[in-house]
Amino acid sequence: MSSNSTSTSAGADDTPAAHNPYSYTPSEAVTIIMVALFLVSTVVHAGQAVRSKLWYLLPTVVFSGLLEVVGWAGRLWSHYDVMNMTAYQIQALCTVLGPTPLLAANFIIFGKIIEQLGTCYSRLTPKYYTIIFCSSDIISLFVQGAGGGLAAIASRNGTSISMGSNVMLGGIIFQLAVIVIFTACAVEYFTRFSKDRPLRPNVTPIEKKEEGRARMSPKLKIMLGGLSFNTLCLTIRAIYRVVELSEGWGGPIMKTELYFNVLEGCMIVLAIYTLNFIHPANFLKFQHIYHLAGPLTSL
Repeated sequence: MSSNSTSTSAGADDTPAAHNPYSYTPSEAVTIIMVALFLVSTVVHAGQAVRSKLWYLLPTVVFSGLLEVVGWAGRLWSHYDVMNMTAYQIQALCTVLGPTPLLAANFIIFGKIIEQLGTCYSRLTPKYYTIIFCSSDIISLFVQGAGGGLAAIASRNGTSISMGSNVMLGGIIFQLAVIVIFTACAVEYFTRFSKDRPLRPNVTPIEKKEEGRARMSPKLKIMLGGLSFNTLCLTIRAIYRVVELSEGWGGPIMKTELYFNVLEGCMIVLAIYTLNFIHPANFLKFQHIYHLAGPLTSL
């Protein structure tokens, strides 16, 4: 097995760059590690979602993990057969789409945070955060998927893939814009919350329970910190993808494996594992909210 792998890798390295879709041979060690990391996280997330009955995590975080597993498995396949276009297209499409459902989970979790702390400080209700931002995320997912499909068809037909590449780029730019708008809304919310400057009268169940206003417990602060770090990782990854695709499929960034491994793979690993360790089932509950006048009873 090892001798076959070595000979295959050597043959791949001798392949002219013009005919190698990567312009390098994906690292066997890195791809195996990434497949293992994403597989472990995905299985754990599925168990956590079922145990806590947080079903929204299945089509978001768990689905994201599955896409990443398939995408990195495609890169591992390419290590042994770098000229295999099916393997290349699988990894290209799945790694582009993989983070999108994970981002949707962030939108839902943030909506639940403001539901607990007070919707009066937010320009959008938790329901509309889910509807507007998750819908935008779905649009981004379909646009990127359509671009990947067009590029795959063009590649198989031996025609230019520039149209598919541009559609994918448009989808990722749109996703980055959604992240920026979401971050701006979150910053405004917590600025208003910290200064107690509501946009409308207090109307949440917690605020009706007693006089005063809710404040963040230590656990909720950890949840918010995890969500912020997760979003930062996804933002770095989106910026990398925008720069990468803006240069085209033959650009120097796309031809450099280190950039992909660090700015794509590592960023998503950090983001998805953050929600394993800082899980909303443990850090996002009504009983974790404390009132200025004292602890609230569980609702």
